[in-house]
Formats: sequence, structure tokens, C-alpha cells
Amino acid sequence: MKCIILVGGFGTRLRPLTFTLPKPLIQFCNKSIVEHQIAAAVKAGVKHVILAVGWKADDMQEALAEFRTTYGIEITCSVEDSPLGTAGPIRLAEKIIRESGDDNEPFFVFNSDVICEFPLSEMLAYHKSHGKEGTICVTRVEDPSTFGVVVSNEDGQIVRFVEKPKEFISDRINAGLYILNKPVIDRIDPGVFRMIENDVFPKMASEGQLYSYNLAGYWADIGQPKDFLRGMKLHLASLENHQQETEIVTPRSKLYISPTPTPAFEVRGGTVLIDPTATIGEGSVVGPNVTIGRDVRIGKGVRISNSSIFEGTKISDYSHINESIIGWRNTVGKWSKVDNNTVTGEKVAIGDEVFINGAVVLPHKSIKEKIIQEGTILM
Repeated sequence: MKCIILVGGFGTRLRPLTFTLPKPLIQFCNKSIVEHQIAAAVKAGVKHVILAVGWKADDMQEALAEFRTTYGIEITCSVEDSPLGTAGPIRLAEKIIRESGDDNEPFFVFNSDVICEFPLSEMLAYHKSHGKEGTICVTRVEDPSTFGVVVSNEDGQIVRFVEKPKEFISDRINAGLYILNKPVIDRIDPGVFRMIENDVFPKMASEGQLYSYNLAGYWADIGQPKDFLRGMKLHLASLENHQQETEIVTPRSKLYISPTPTPAFEVRGGTVLIDPTATIGEGSVVGPNVTIGRDVRIGKGVRISNSSIFEGTKISDYSHINESIIGWRNTVGKWSKVDNNTVTGEKVAIGDEVFINGAVVLPHKSIKEKIIQEGTILM
């Protein structure tokens, strides 16, 4: 079975992180975003993953070679020369999808920003049971008025799509995970920008060829920093709920669940994920909802909460990081505070006793003065 992952975007919403790496390789809970999806696909029986890439395809080759070895699967890049939307890449990869396989065998499609518990085997069984051309995974939201909603009948057949309804019609939205039969490819015009949500699915629904599958568990679109941190919290809670699978889902990090006794530091308030190469000083408090990457060095008396600390960063004594993403190989000085959805790029240097409030800091910048104005972009 095959899976195509749509990773063709420029990742503008996750800047400045995507100035260093293409979005699929950004670390989410100490594994790249695309690796979470590849691992889920492999668990569901996928043998060949196709990455629909729009740019920086060469930058991904080293990581893809590692994934091929780790998961024992074939990975192919399908490169689009110009943006093709969310449907065009599927048509572009038609030859790869159809080759050496049963034309009746369905394939998975993932949007690259999606993170969830990926119930792919259950979804596949449901798809085969109804026997139609496509299945859309849908998830429930509290306020459907800001989304396009999916309206289905009692047996799951999708009746219609309604964009941002003013009155309640449905609380289910497209979760960005699909199973499609290969004839769906013929519905997509070749070489043209097409959105599968607008140009393909409504026609399939009108013909009774599209069904919805209700997603259980959490779901998040992690394509921008605030949602990235929200998705991190949901994912950590999911790991806590599936502790018996920890060695499978977090093979390169250690999961700590509060209260956890450690020799030097305290885990407080919830779940944290720490790479075993990281060091944390005496008297530091970590949690809730924290991920700490490879070779991170944290001094004594540091407080970190609701944040992701990327590889190679050094945080000096008595600093405080909250609700922020600290990029690769940063340095944070003593007694500094970084807060309120601040995002720093690679090799940012923050001085001693500096307060940063809700800023976006581009790579290789040095900050010696406080940044109070929320939304400041330091270029």
C-alpha cells in the first residue's frame, strides 16, 4: 500500500523555523513532523511513501535516507515545478501511485501539517466496508463557524460541504487525512492548480462516492507557532495516555510524567519529553508540556513550561521560558525570560536579564535589550 504526503508548501506560517529546515523536517516532540506521519503509515501497512515536494527537495535527502533505513520502506519525492494545490500533486504522482500495484488498492493522502493519533488501520477497514471511492477523516471542533464543515448522513455518506456556516449545521471538519481509490486520480486535471477540497470532493459527494470517518482522540493543525504548541500539549497528553507504547512512539526520548523523581531537577504539572543527551541543572523545574531536544544544556534554577527547546540550545542559570519555541543552537543568558509565543530561529543569542514578550526572532540575531511589544519581528 502507498501513501502520499503533501509537503509542497513554503512553510511561511512557521517562519523563522523554516528558514533553516523545510517544514516537514521541523522537530515536533523530538521527531520531525513527517516522521510522525511516516511511522503511522508504516504501522498501517504502507510500504511506499511519496512526498509531494514543492521546494528544498535536495535538503530532505539525508533525512529520507535515514527514514528508509529506520522503517524499511521505499520513499520517493515527487517534485512540482510550480504550485499545484492539494489535488495537483496527486495527479503529478500518478505514475508512482499506480505502478506495481493492484489498481483496486486504495492509497492514503496526508496533509503535512496534521498531527493526531492516526487511526489508519481502522480508517482503512471502514473505507473498504463502504466500498466507495473516497473516505475523509473528520474531527469535531467547538466552533465550526470559522471552518468549512462536512455534512454526512447517518451511515457516514457525505452529503455536502458548507463553508463557515452562520447557523449550526455540523461540528465536523476535514482533518486532512484521506483514503482514495486510484480512479479518483482521473478526476484531477493534469498540470493545473487544483484544490482537492473544492475541485474534487464536492463532485464525489454529489455522486455518493465520498464517506466520512469520525476521528477519535486529539487532532491539531501545527502549521503555525501557536498551534504547534497547542498540538505539542495534545500529543504529550496522548503519550501519557498510552504509556505502555512509550518505547515505540518515543524511541529517542524519555517521557517524564509528573511527579517524577530525578537526581537534580523537578518535573512539575504534567508530561515532558527529554532527549537523553540533554542535561538539566540542579534546582530547575520543567513542565508542564515541555519538549527538550538533543544536546540541550540547561543551567541551574531554570524554569521551563509549555515550550519546545530545539537541539543544541544552551539556557543559562535562573532563566524562564514559557509558551515559546526556542530554535536550534540558541543561547539564553542568565535571569532572562522568554514568554508569550515567542519563536526564535537558529543561532539566536539572548543576553543576560533580557525579557522577550511574544516576538519572532530571525536566525543569527543577538538580543541585548528587552522586547515588550507583542508581535515584534526582529530581522
